[in-house]
Amino acid sequence: MAKTMKLRLGVSDDPTALQPSLSDCLGAMLQQAEPLVAQVLQGLELGTSATGAQRLLALQALPVKAAIQELRARAPAVKKTFIDELTRLVYEGGGKDQTATEVLRFQDLQLFEDDELDQSIEIARAQQEVALSVDDTLPALDALISTMLGWRTIQPGLNPLRPEVFVRALQHTLAEHVREASTREALITPAAGLLGVQLRKLYRELAHWLRSTGVEPAVPIGGRINKSTGASGAPVTETVAKTLLTLDRLRKLLAGDFDQPRKAEFLHTLPASMALLQDLKKTDELVKRLEQRSKPAPAAEQPVDMLAEVGKEPAPPARIGQQLGEEVVRLMFDNLLDDRRLLPSLKHHLKALEPAVQRLTKEDSRFFSDRNHPARQLLDRIVQRSLAFASEEDPAWARFVDSLQKVGRWLESKVMDADTFGEMLDELQAQWTEQDQGARQKREEAARALLHAEQRNLLAQKLAAEFTASLDDLDVADFIRDFLRNAWAQVVAEAQLSCDDGSSDPYGYRAMVDDLIWSVQKTTAQRGRARRLVQMIPGLLQRLREGLGRIGYPPELTQRFFDHLITLHRAAVQEGRDHTIQAAADAAWAEPSQFPEGAEEDAQLWLDDEEAQESGFIEEEADLDPGYVASPEAPRQEQLRAEQDTARVRPLAGRAPEAVAEAAVAGPEDLRIGAWVEIRIKGDWVRAQLTWCSPHATLFMFTSLGGAAHSMSRRTMDKLRSNGQLRVVADRPVVDEALDQVAQAALKHSVERPPQG
Repeated sequence: MAKTMKLRLGVSDDPTALQPSLSDCLGAMLQQAEPLVAQVLQGLELGTSATGAQRLLALQALPVKAAIQELRARAPAVKKTFIDELTRLVYEGGGKDQTATEVLRFQDLQLFEDDELDQSIEIARAQQEVALSVDDTLPALDALISTMLGWRTIQPGLNPLRPEVFVRALQHTLAEHVREASTREALITPAAGLLGVQLRKLYRELAHWLRSTGVEPAVPIGGRINKSTGASGAPVTETVAKTLLTLDRLRKLLAGDFDQPRKAEFLHTLPASMALLQDLKKTDELVKRLEQRSKPAPAAEQPVDMLAEVGKEPAPPARIGQQLGEEVVRLMFDNLLDDRRLLPSLKHHLKALEPAVQRLTKEDSRFFSDRNHPARQLLDRIVQRSLAFASEEDPAWARFVDSLQKVGRWLESKVMDADTFGEMLDELQAQWTEQDQGARQKREEAARALLHAEQRNLLAQKLAAEFTASLDDLDVADFIRDFLRNAWAQVVAEAQLSCDDGSSDPYGYRAMVDDLIWSVQKTTAQRGRARRLVQMIPGLLQRLREGLGRIGYPPELTQRFFDHLITLHRAAVQEGRDHTIQAAADAAWAEPSQFPEGAEEDAQLWLDDEEAQESGFIEEEADLDPGYVASPEAPRQEQLRAEQDTARVRPLAGRAPEAVAEAAVAGPEDLRIGAWVEIRIKGDWVRAQLTWCSPHATLFMFTSLGGAAHSMSRRTMDKLRSNGQLRVVADRPVVDEALDQVAQAALKHSVERPPQG
C-alpha cells in the first residue's frame, strides 16, 4: 500500500484511546486510490501481452489495446478522474445520487433496446468480478464500518466503501477517457477483476487496522459472529447461485414460446425488478428439480411391441419453459408465505390458491406478463387488503377471512382459466364493495374537505403576498401584518372560493384591507381623522368579526387581535391626550411578530374545525405522541428500508426513457397512493392506507379499513417519519414486488452465464 496503516501494538497501549473516526477511516482508504488505479492500469497493460501468464484474451483486440495504451499515456489524468469521482461518491454516502433512482419496473422493459440491456449486464458483471474478489474480506469490514456509523447491527448497504462505489468510480473514469462504447464494455470486466484483487487487500488491511484500535464489529441480524473476523452471515457471492433463470430464458417463458429465438416484441412480457429467486435462496433447489425432471430415471426394460405406436399421436416433448414457469410460481408463493407482513390465516388461503394458479399458468402465461390478468388482480387484491390488519384479533378480520372462504368453491372447478379467476374476483369485489360503502362515503367527504382547504391555503398565500406588498414603507404594527398575511388572507380566500358568480370580492373583505391599514398607521395628526375613525370603527370591527366567523377562526386568537386593535383605535381617537391609553397602545405596537420574515412558509397548513374533524386532521402539537421515544436507529432503519427497496433493482445503463420516471416519482421520503403504513396517534398504533393526496402534495389522507380518516400536512408527515411515529408496512403491491424480483434474479444469472438459445 502507498502508506501503511499503523497498528497500535504493545502491552501498555490502550487501543481505544485514539480510535479513528469515520472520517479518518475514509481518508485512509482514499489515500490508496492513486496506487489502486495505477495497479489496475499496469494489469491491463500486462493483459495485452501476446504471451505470458497474465495475458487476457478479452484485451487482444486492436481497439482495446490502443485504448489501454492511451490510458497509460494519460495516467495522471486518469488517476485524477478516478480519485475525484471516488472521493465524491464516498463522501456522498457511497454513491447515492441526488435524483430519484430510475428503477426498472415490470411495464417499462419494453422501452429499452437490447444494447442497453447488454450494457447493464456488462456493468453487473463488473460488480460481480469485484464481489468475487472481496467475498471473504468485505463482511468483516461491513461489521466494523457499521459500528463507526453508529449502528448496532450490520448494515452492508450503508458502507460508504462498499465495492459498488469503486466500480462506479471505475465506470465513470472509463467513460471519461475511452470514447468507444464497445471498447469500454470490453475493458470494464477485466479492469474490475484487477480492481477487486487490489481492493481485497485494502479491505483486509483496513479491517485489521480498525480492530487493532479497539473498534468492535456490529452485531449481525439473526446471524452468528465469526470469531476470527468479527463478521457474520454468508459470503457476498453465496446468494449468486446457478440457475436457468436468465433474461433470455425468462423472456421466452413469459412470451409463451420458450423454444423460439429471442424476439424484441416480447420485451413487454418481462416482469421488471428481479430478486425473488436470489432472495429466497431457492435457485439451487430450482435447478435440481429441473434437472431431475429433465432426466427421469430409466424404466425397467419391457418387451418391445413394434406396432403399438402405430396410429398414435407422438407425445409432446417435455418443455423446460413450462417447468420453469411452475417453479417461478412456486417460489413466488413461497416468498409470500415467508412474508412477515402477512398473517397466518391469510397464508393458509394463499397456499390453497397456489395449485389453481399453477393450473392456470400451464395454459395461460399471460399471468406473468399482464398485471391486469384476473388471476394477478385476484391475488393482488387479497394480499393488499389483508395489509389493513395488524393482527388477527382485529374485529373485522373474521369477516375478511369469511369472504375468502366463500369464493373457495371456485378452486375445485374442472376448468381453471382467466374467466374462473374473473368470477372469483367479481364475487370478492362485490362483498367488499358492500362492506366498504360507508367508509367510501366518509373518505370522499374527507377528500372534498381537504381539497377545499388546500385551494384556500394556496389562494391565501397569493393574497398574503399582495397584502405584504401593500404594507411596504408603511409604519404598521407587527400584529396587524401578521393578521393580514394569515387570518385575513384565509378569510378573503374562503370568500372567493365560496362565491358562485365568480366575483373576486363578493363580501367586500378585500376592500376593507385599505381601511384597516389606514386606521392603525402611526401618522401625524390629520384634520378630521378622529371624526372619521369614530364613524368607521364600528362597521370595520363588525365586518372583521363576520369574516373571521366564516372561517371558524379560534375565539381566543380573535379576542386577542381585537383587544390590540381597539387599543390602537382608542389611542388614535384620543390623539394622545390620555397617557394611560397611549401607553397601552405603545405596548401593543411593540409586540413582536409571531411570524418572522419567511416563517409563514413553514407554518402548519390551517384548517377550520369542521374540515379538521371531517378529515381526521392530525395537529402536530395536539395529536403526536410526545411521550413516545423511538429507537435511536428508527430513522436510519426507515432510510435503510427505502434504500434496500430501490437497490433491489439495478437501473439500466444509460439514461432511461421518461416513462420509467413515473415508477420512481416518490423518493424515500414520499409515499405512493395505496401504501400501507402504521401511525402512532395518541399512544396507539393505527394501520392505515394512503388513499388521497392533494393536487399540490400539501395534504395527505390515510384511511383505515373501517373508514376512519387520518389526514396531515406534508410537514407533519415528514416529522412523523423522522421520529419513528409513521412506519411503512408496504409502499408497493406485495405481489408486484415478488414478480419484479424474478426479473432481477434473471439479470443476476445472466451475469453468471451468457444467454443460451
